Amino acid sequence: MGKELHMHTPATLWLTGLSASGKTTLAHALADAFIANGMCCEILDGDVIRRELSQDLGFSKADRSENIRRVAKRCREINDAGLWAIAALISPYRNDRALARATIGTTRFLEIYLSTSLAVCEARDPKGLYRRARAGEIANFTGINDPYEAPQQPDLQLDGEALTQEACVASIMALLQQRQQIDEQGS
Repeated sequence: MGKELHMHTPATLWLTGLSASGKTTLAHALADAFIANGMCCEILDGDVIRRELSQDLGFSKADRSENIRRVAKRCREINDAGLWAIAALISPYRNDRALARATIGTTRFLEIYLSTSLAVCEARDPKGLYRRARAGEIANFTGINDPYEAPQQPDLQLDGEALTQEACVASIMALLQQRQQIDEQGS
């Protein structure tokens, strides 16, 4: 029989990194692992959030901060309902991530930084956003003409270039076990 993971206190896994760093792909792989272990979760993906929850916002610093505030509030509601939240957002500013941590709760917020380099993210560029930003077609694009403030002390830093999705998921699950968010049981 395989290992089973049992939930203690649901938390928010806040995946941050540049566009095309692997946040959304990792969020879905994590959700699959959670579901396979009987853990209920909800993914809050940056692109989906922009279409559904924050369609009235642009990409100014103030609008980005408001977007993060809304997502953090939603994550807190998800955790309060007994579910895990997996937020996959660029969330470029340290101060906004700190406010998200305060909103959700320090013990329920795990900042996971995908440290994929700008060069690799630009090479991936699945939506052509970096190309458009370099051509001046997109203003305030994180990493090109707007800063990304990398976390100084994330709960976990993952190299989005070198690690496989499986290794990233395993590292996150190990972090949750270490933090006693989940128990490992079984034979």
